[in-house]
Amino acid sequence: MKFRRLLVVGFFLVALATIFQTKEPLTKWIWTSASYPHLLFGNPTHSQRDLGQPDNYLIEKKQFALSYNRTNGIPNWVSWQLNKDWLGEAPRQNDFRPDPDLPDAWSVVTGRDYGGSGFDRGHLVPSEDRGDSINDNSSTFVMTNIIPMSPDNNRGPWEKLESYSRRLVNQGKELYIIAGGDGEGGTGSRGRKTRLGRGKVLVPARLWKIVVVMESSPGTAGLGAINPDTRVIAVAIPNRMGIANADWRDFRISVDALEDALGVDFLSNLPSKLQDVLEKRIDKR
Repeated sequence: MKFRRLLVVGFFLVALATIFQTKEPLTKWIWTSASYPHLLFGNPTHSQRDLGQPDNYLIEKKQFALSYNRTNGIPNWVSWQLNKDWLGEAPRQNDFRPDPDLPDAWSVVTGRDYGGSGFDRGHLVPSEDRGDSINDNSSTFVMTNIIPMSPDNNRGPWEKLESYSRRLVNQGKELYIIAGGDGEGGTGSRGRKTRLGRGKVLVPARLWKIVVVMESSPGTAGLGAINPDTRVIAVAIPNRMGIANADWRDFRISVDALEDALGVDFLSNLPSKLQDVLEKRIDKR
């Protein structure tokens, strides 16, 4: 009788676990380099999943790729594909949390490190860019995808470019996007700061983003679809107050200028001559 009761309890617990398990583990996805979409245009800092490179540590998720900087507590960059397959009506999860893909021995940043700072927990991959499922939306709330942003930037020109990007997707485009921060020290709603969370989190001086705009028709995806007329948007937006009503177009620069400032190589998987054409041009559309 005792064994039978234990068996019933065991089946009950398994059933409960099945019912309430709504989110996949973020680490279950394995990709080959040929099929992984989020680094199609290259790895700009030659980041690797190597404990010997804690300030350039590569994490490749199903939803996006990133280079994490342990010293600064923020990503160096995050890179992702955006097409209609990633969009949908999944509710915003708001489950800010440490990234389980970081090494266990590392100290982690939490949402509390931003508390009372005057800076938003700013997404690089926007929540709305991963609306196809609860799990994919939840993935955008790991702290390795978060960076301190002034409220006026995050809710102003930065958000406007995010929304514009999704409009392009809904018009039939496929985007490849990479974003990050640059410099040290920004101004939030409570004044200027260089670090948050007792020094754990660097506040960048500006936020940058590159958007490669491609056609999304069958058979046109991939590097072979890139040509000298391909549209490439690059922006660098100051991390400060007073820009809530600014247009993201006012902050456009060339990819070359961004590379010079950061000391990295974007779009490195393209032929060098094609890179030269695309990277020297400032978007005017």
